[in-house]
Amino acid sequence: MTILKGKPNPLNFFNCRVLEYPAEHLYYIDIERSNFNLEAAIRTWIEQNLTGRFYIKRISYTQQTVGSVIRIGFENSSEASYFQLACPLLKY
Repeated sequence: MTILKGKPNPLNFFNCRVLEYPAEHLYYIDIERSNFNLEAAIRTWIEQNLTGRFYIKRISYTQQTVGSVIRIGFENSSEASYFQLACPLLKY
């Protein structure tokens, strides 16, 4: 936590907190019900409440139906668990 605890996060300072590619070692969570600005809201929540590196991207797919999934990957499994339990954006 950087903003709420008052300590700077070195990953934010060096711009290496958000990963640009889906790495194999991340713990992934897929969110199927996605609103228009849910990706930006989730990114903001993660940046304010977690400290580790993460990956987030909206993935569109076309199989039998057209839809999209927000894929979120966390480097720490404990942060992935905390995100699923504490993020208020997932409850609605």
